[in-house]
Amino acid sequence: MNRVATHAGSWYTDSNARLNAELDKYLGNVSSSTEEGESYPIKGARAIIAPHAGYSYSGPTAAYAYKCIDVSEIERVFILGPSHHVYLDGCALSKCDTYNTPIGNLTLDKATIQELYETGKFQWMNKDVDEDEHSIEMHLPYTAKIFSSKLDRIKVVPIMVGAIDDSKEKLFGELLSGYLADPKTLFIVSSDFCHWGLRFSYTYYQPNDREGLVRLGPSDSVTNPPIHESISNMDHEGMRHIESLDHTAFSQYLRTTKNTICGRHPIGVLLCALAALQNKQPRIQFTKYAQSNPCQRVRDSSVSYASAYVYID
Repeated sequence: MNRVATHAGSWYTDSNARLNAELDKYLGNVSSSTEEGESYPIKGARAIIAPHAGYSYSGPTAAYAYKCIDVSEIERVFILGPSHHVYLDGCALSKCDTYNTPIGNLTLDKATIQELYETGKFQWMNKDVDEDEHSIEMHLPYTAKIFSSKLDRIKVVPIMVGAIDDSKEKLFGELLSGYLADPKTLFIVSSDFCHWGLRFSYTYYQPNDREGLVRLGPSDSVTNPPIHESISNMDHEGMRHIESLDHTAFSQYLRTTKNTICGRHPIGVLLCALAALQNKQPRIQFTKYAQSNPCQRVRDSSVSYASAYVYID
């Protein structure tokens, strides 16, 4: 059973030539090293966090995550994405055999997927749910691109992560930690960051002259700081908690700010998986942050994007 690339032709081009050229451009625009002076790809990078919006919006930022991946040793790729269209109090696995992309098809790791299902903790997602969800699909062309030299030798494990609480993030993190410990396995964690604006029902703002967030109304006007700067400050606070590998602090931050990070649960699972690793010293480093639009007025809107890699000693 094949999963059709349902968002090709809308969220990204369905042309093989144009998509290859577009991804080449995004990856080529990334400098040869991080701001900390580490050369790409990052040796020991075993997971990434990257956005999943339309490529014209988030593609350039996602390149900063995919540039980190050293593909030479990788044989299996887990892709954890949030559920946008169905309520799911758990995690779900795909029944498909292949995932189609305009630049090459990806084979699913049926043995690993069955192994996960047999834990009794996962459920199946039907094909319609699978094809409706974009959070995993938007990572498939990038995955096919960076593994183009060995596309027939890698297998993928897509996992839809539902609206789970802290205890279930810990449960699934512990279940997945053994796979994350495998140096031949890569984890891709799919998440956009703040969705800000009236259309997202999220207009929280942090003034420079007071503590705490205030919720702006349609007629409010603020400049100190500009709205886009307040959004950036809030996103970067969350990114610092992620970099600190502190699942509890990140969860508390989300409860306090209500920041609309759509991949918060996949990120939470990743943090718990890292915490469960034995005799390892993981590190998370963000490499890029961007916004779709620099909001100045309450009636503006934007989505934030951030890319990171996870290094495991």
